[in-house]
Amino acid sequence: MSRAWQALRALRQRLMGPPKELVGTDQFGNKYYRVPKHESRAGQIIPERRFVEAVNREAYQYQIGDFPAEWEAWIRKKREDPPTTEEILRNENYREEMKQKVKDVSEKDKVLQVKEYEEGLVAEPSHTQVKGHASAPYYGKKEPSQDPTSTANTFQPGTWMPRGSGSSQNK
Repeated sequence: MSRAWQALRALRQRLMGPPKELVGTDQFGNKYYRVPKHESRAGQIIPERRFVEAVNREAYQYQIGDFPAEWEAWIRKKREDPPTTEEILRNENYREEMKQKVKDVSEKDKVLQVKEYEEGLVAEPSHTQVKGHASAPYYGKKEPSQDPTSTANTFQPGTWMPRGSGSSQNK
């Protein structure tokens, strides 16, 4: 490089910081960059920055799973080196195997539960029926109540007894 080019490059780096470096690309086409640790014009040490440029996405369109977990770990500095394509594929295959194993185990468990219910080894789960205000489809539904009603003027302590308690049937 010529001396003039080196001087321009040094001036640019001093004013704007070092240029971003492309580290890698994932299977979706997202590009991952890093800006190395550098010193600012004021003499401050600026730590390394890592970021992703997503393909045709706005910030509000991101969803879980848009970026591979290995790249997210690299961006969040949970790992030092960027992931390799082989590592991502190996981990993806492992996750798929685990999903299949979980599905198989849950199907076997359902079959075993049905068998246990049929043989009487385990009691069928009871289904509770919710009554009263908890079963109302919306808040504030008017239903007849079994509870006593009174005003402060007519209330007499100890005069009300629940139904079926025996002694006094006053309400």
